Amino acid sequence: MGIKVNKDGDIFQINTENSTYLMGIAYGKYLGHLYYGKRMEDMEGQYLLRVKEDEAGINWQRRDKISLMDSFYFEYPSWGVGDYRDPALRVRDEGGFRVCELEYEGYEIKSGKPCLEGMPATFEGREAGQKAQTLEIILRDALLGLKVLLRYSIFEDSDAIIRSVTAINEGSQKLYLEKILSASLDMDNEEYQLFTLHGSWARERRITGRKVSEGKHIVGSLRGETSHQNQPFLALTTNGTNQTSGDVIAMNFVYSGNFIAETELDHKDGIRMSMGIHPDGFEWVLEPGASFTTPEAVMVYSSEGLGKMTRTFHSLYQNHLIRSKFLHQKRPILINNWEATYFDFDDTKLLSIAKEAKELGIEMLVMDDGWFGKRNNDESSLGDWFVNEDKLRGGVAALAEQVHEEGLRFGIWFEPEMISPDSELYSAHPDWAIQVPGREPSMGRHQYVLDLTRQEVVDHAYESVARILRSASIDYVKWDMNRPLADVGSFTLGAEHMGEFYHRYVLGVYQMQERLIQEFPDLLLENCSGGGARFDPGMLYYSPQIWTSDDMDPIERLTIQEGTALVYPLSTMGAHICVCPNHTVGRETSMEIRANVALAGTFGYELDITKLTDEEKREAKFFNQQYHKYNDLVREGGYYRIASYRENQRYDCWQVNSRDRQEVLVTYVQVRNEPEQRSRRIRLQGLAPHLKYQLEGTKEIYSGEILMNAGYQQEMMYGDYRSRLLHFTAVESLN
Repeated sequence: MGIKVNKDGDIFQINTENSTYLMGIAYGKYLGHLYYGKRMEDMEGQYLLRVKEDEAGINWQRRDKISLMDSFYFEYPSWGVGDYRDPALRVRDEGGFRVCELEYEGYEIKSGKPCLEGMPATFEGREAGQKAQTLEIILRDALLGLKVLLRYSIFEDSDAIIRSVTAINEGSQKLYLEKILSASLDMDNEEYQLFTLHGSWARERRITGRKVSEGKHIVGSLRGETSHQNQPFLALTTNGTNQTSGDVIAMNFVYSGNFIAETELDHKDGIRMSMGIHPDGFEWVLEPGASFTTPEAVMVYSSEGLGKMTRTFHSLYQNHLIRSKFLHQKRPILINNWEATYFDFDDTKLLSIAKEAKELGIEMLVMDDGWFGKRNNDESSLGDWFVNEDKLRGGVAALAEQVHEEGLRFGIWFEPEMISPDSELYSAHPDWAIQVPGREPSMGRHQYVLDLTRQEVVDHAYESVARILRSASIDYVKWDMNRPLADVGSFTLGAEHMGEFYHRYVLGVYQMQERLIQEFPDLLLENCSGGGARFDPGMLYYSPQIWTSDDMDPIERLTIQEGTALVYPLSTMGAHICVCPNHTVGRETSMEIRANVALAGTFGYELDITKLTDEEKREAKFFNQQYHKYNDLVREGGYYRIASYRENQRYDCWQVNSRDRQEVLVTYVQVRNEPEQRSRRIRLQGLAPHLKYQLEGTKEIYSGEILMNAGYQQEMMYGDYRSRLLHFTAVESLN
């Protein structure tokens, strides 16, 4: 790791263990991008700026500035001076002009990694080898009085580069930020393929690849959340890239609101890759002396395919983003009563589930929606966070105590960002709902969204949750958010600041969750948004796990979990054994395949265990034991994708290795059986070639070398929807 500047002060080099990022100054004023790729020590790359190739020649300032501006590889492009590609920065001044020309002023190299006020951000780790270094480059538009700070942070133990931007108004007039992205990257097109993660409710984070073609490809969200539909992630790969080889450049956004991620292929076969807050509906008023800081964007380069990219993201988030004390702890096996009861439950029913759960080795009961106000369906009471004692005699405190007496931990569901029109809170404060005066606000799931841009609303919502948590012994909170934002407006922001709404809303969410984990540090927090609509790095800063999807069918989950695990550690994925037939698709599957797929995440149950057969109960006990046996490996190990059902439509396979490569767990899922087929060769990855590995439950011993090169031969299993766990442990070294 290291940040260097050449002797002339016009080339900047950022080195991680395996990558190099180069920037340079052209014409003494413009900061350009030179290179992002394999690690290099040589930093004399001034020629990469191509200043001698420019159509404008040496007299560009007087003759043809536009030709330069529209082809130069800017490090942080701005709008209005001849660069007609999508900018990272667009500013309007008091005169209505949208012209900004950023010129290089200076730099500073700092030890450590700055935090971002009120927002999630990566941080230095406490262990050896986790230190950080930050390069801060200063750009300025003197006429506007605008100073722009570009930050690049790196860690000793990571190949990621963390970027954020701060705009400071040092002038005397107001400035209006209409667009300010966190990262932009200009580079030559190398026949790149573009990978994104898209979907919908119950079909989240499906991997999609396409060739980069002329024009723009944009993914994003304008829903007030990162959304089911698109993930704040994109990756460019060279031709032929797979899990183990090929070049990858990827970005991921540490944010939980509206975002844009874009690639643009221009008229000279150059690519602009960018990421940040979505500019639609965004405008930030920058008063004289004020500043605005963007959320962080994470950049990862891999020369060893998508697999190395994945493990870089995983280790970064585990070591430098997730703060929870539960990060490196085995999470309790939980059962959530939602699919067992929906709204139809009382304390007697919940305690019957708890008693049965204890017998099966389940460790926590989570009470989901329906315990508060007069909520017997989804048409009322959100915001009225007081106990319905017709359901819970003695309240939450009594129920929690009884569950604890059964030997289980106790969790509870909240949806604190929402308000029902049929609620006491709405009757008292109708203006607390997001709305445009004079327009009837749009309903979603019979509910409105609270205006979290208002501090009094944030305080009330937080206290409503905290009051319950102070009153009882509660171990876990599921924080839900079940509809996107619409009819965006606030009674208090004022016309000039209404474009700040979406971002201020997210800051309100972050404030509430920060207060929650500070006041209740022993609380296990799991975020959720209609299933998996807010599965993003921003949420991971506050909670070590997020509900992955409302679709828990194991076959559907293969694709959902593959896409999620492309970026996020397995330990962050809420994954449960569901009811069968599955309530989403009606599919019949064995408990074995449901369990084996769920073992790849934070394990639990989403069904009425009081209705299980004796055989199913015996199976549940066994799978709970398996979770305890393998979870340390799944939670802490390195993840490898072996085969993809999404691609081959027949089978799926993934692998987790211990860091010392002494232990390997392979999950093989046969979705569809076929006649007249030989066994499949499953080529493992990341083993120690010189070690011998024994397959658990057998006397079979294989060298790491042969398992990786020739592969393990998995026989076809009779029937569809079959699965198998393959657990290998090192037994000796090869002579």
